[in-house]
Amino acid sequence: MDPVPHRRVGVLALQGAFAAHARVLAELGARTREVRTPLDLVDLDALVMPGGESTTMAKLLDSSGLREPLAKLLEDGLPVFGTCAGMIMLATRVLDGRPDQWSFGAVDLAVRRNGYGRQVDSFEAELSITGLDGPAFPAVFIRAPKVVDVGPAAEVLATHDDVPVLVRQANVLVASFHPELAGDARLHRRFLQRHFLQGV
Repeated sequence: MDPVPHRRVGVLALQGAFAAHARVLAELGARTREVRTPLDLVDLDALVMPGGESTTMAKLLDSSGLREPLAKLLEDGLPVFGTCAGMIMLATRVLDGRPDQWSFGAVDLAVRRNGYGRQVDSFEAELSITGLDGPAFPAVFIRAPKVVDVGPAAEVLATHDDVPVLVRQANVLVASFHPELAGDARLHRRFLQRHFLQGV
C-alpha cells in the first residue's frame, strides 16, 4: 500500500454513511475526526461529505451552525470529497429538490435527486476512472443522484452509461456512488494523494 501522510481528515457526521468513510480513511493512515459542530472544523486538512438524505443534511448543517464556516472553508480551498448526498450538497443546481433546498455550489454540476431510482433500484457497476490504476472500480449506487449537466469548470473522471458519476473541480471531488462500500480504498487514497503527496 502506498504511504499516505497522517493528515487530519474530517467526516461530516450529522447523518448518513459517515462511519464507513472514517474506517477507510483510518486504514489509509489518516487521522479522522467526526464533524458535528463548527469547532470540529478547526485545523482540518480535508473533509468528506458522505451519503445520506440531502434535505435532512441541509437542515442539520443549518441547525448545527456548520453551513457558513464550511462554505468559507470551501471558498478557501479545503479539499472535500462528497459522495451521493455529498454530491448533491456540493452541486450548483439541484433538480427535484424541496423548495427550500440549498447547496454549496462548489462544483459546476446540475444533479437530480434519486435520479437512479429508489432503494430497490440500487445496483453495482464496474467503472474505469481517469488516473486510477488497476482493475475497474466496483461502484455501489444506492438512491444515487444523477448528473444532468456538467459545466466547463468541472472535469469528468468516470461515467456510467455515458452519464458522469465522478467529477472533480479544483479542491472538490464528487461521486454519485458510495466508494466507502466498495471494499476498495483506491479512490479515497487517490483523494488523499492528490492533495497531500507532491508529485503523485
